Amino acid sequence: MALMPAVTVVPPFQLLIIVLLAFLTVVDLFATQALLPTLAAHYRVSPAAMGLAVNACTLGMAIGGLSIALLSQHINRRTGILASLLVLSIPTFLLAYAPNLAIFASLRVVQGLCMASAFGLTLAYLGERYTSEQSASAFAAYITGNVASNLVGRFVAAAVVDHAGLAANFFVFSTLNIAGAALVFATIERARMPEIFDPARDSQSEAWWSHIKIPEMRAGFAIGFCILFAFIGTFTYVNFILVSPPLSVGMMTLGFIYFVFLPSIITTPIAGTIARKIGHKPALWIALAVAGTGLPLLVIPSLPAVLTGMVLVAVGTFFAQALATGFVSRAARTNRAAASGIYLASYFTGGLIGSAVLGQIFDRFGWSACVAGIGVSLAVAAWLTQRLNVGADKTQ
Repeated sequence: MALMPAVTVVPPFQLLIIVLLAFLTVVDLFATQALLPTLAAHYRVSPAAMGLAVNACTLGMAIGGLSIALLSQHINRRTGILASLLVLSIPTFLLAYAPNLAIFASLRVVQGLCMASAFGLTLAYLGERYTSEQSASAFAAYITGNVASNLVGRFVAAAVVDHAGLAANFFVFSTLNIAGAALVFATIERARMPEIFDPARDSQSEAWWSHIKIPEMRAGFAIGFCILFAFIGTFTYVNFILVSPPLSVGMMTLGFIYFVFLPSIITTPIAGTIARKIGHKPALWIALAVAGTGLPLLVIPSLPAVLTGMVLVAVGTFFAQALATGFVSRAARTNRAAASGIYLASYFTGGLIGSAVLGQIFDRFGWSACVAGIGVSLAVAAWLTQRLNVGADKTQ
């Protein structure tokens, strides 16, 4: 079934396909975070070193995002997404045999390159194939699939490792990558490349600058940076708190704990509707405030408190991500694929820097200081939100 708009409201079956595409595209990204304590013990390294290696995929995704921004107008959407997911299965499979941390991190970077190309091209496809009225729901569905990959991916990873070991985990996820490619083959139509009427198209780099020169777009890119900075900081290093005294959660229980993402699957799809009703700025401020409310709970030595804090951070950051992604795509005046690529590069650079900076803070100063750093990132995102052009809301 081709993903083509025919009516004002996107049909539920098409939304389901979009959710599944997102799920199978980024399921490798965060699922491995659930294995951080096990991986750190396996490679005999510190939490910060293992966290940086696991999150090295964000470096690949940042590079991949920039590459899509440069080359997207020359890449057929269907072919690019299909090839990216097929190639992704290779480094995922090889992670089962990574003999040391350097090779593990290098394979994660390659994974990131593949995921970013599929992610960016899919966002471009959705922006080009759906109308302004439909796009908010389409993008929210895609981010909902991202949320689902966090929940299901982490649970599956923890369950497989608990029952069959680390290597089996990567075999399973390699199979999921191939399943994603099969879904693309079956559902995304062979479409003619869109014409991009841009006087600057003679210079590919001008596609970047045409977006970066716009203050609202710069703010949108920076908000994406802050969102993943905060998300990575929370859901990378909280794993070490959960498995340590006084909480002392086991591996299988750790997988179940990531059902904290379940409320986000319910709230994220309505991001587009909320933005249309109250505007992107108020909606983003509310989302960031919800995430910020969860931070004090993360430092209380009580499992119910920590879980509640994780729920609030997840709901707020995923809601904010859906809003920021939709804003950037709709506010782009030309070449939406380039705008999406720059956003992804900024977003995943925030994840990489967040992993490195907050990892050092965690190792040197502890969890409370790490949570404080997360709070600073959310505050910066809230400050940047005031720079968004509310006129973009009218295009939603």
